[in-house]
Amino acid sequence: MSENTTPAPETPASEPDEPAGKAAHEELEEYGGGHIKARHGRVNGWLLVVYAVLFVWALYYGYRYWGGLGPGLDY
Repeated sequence: MSENTTPAPETPASEPDEPAGKAAHEELEEYGGGHIKARHGRVNGWLLVVYAVLFVWALYYGYRYWGGLGPGLDY
């Protein structure tokens, strides 16, 4: 009449300031024993603009300054 009792798996303790029912994309993942924390999110709009400006500048620079024989070798 002994019951087979197994301990319930431990659930990670959530941070006190985080709500209990979070969406999957808001969950915080920890790596390296808690030294690195990551969450899924979106890229900020201003960063996308910076990427676009740098890409356009790289195209301009490549067109304008790249090529030729090199400095002093324009024959």
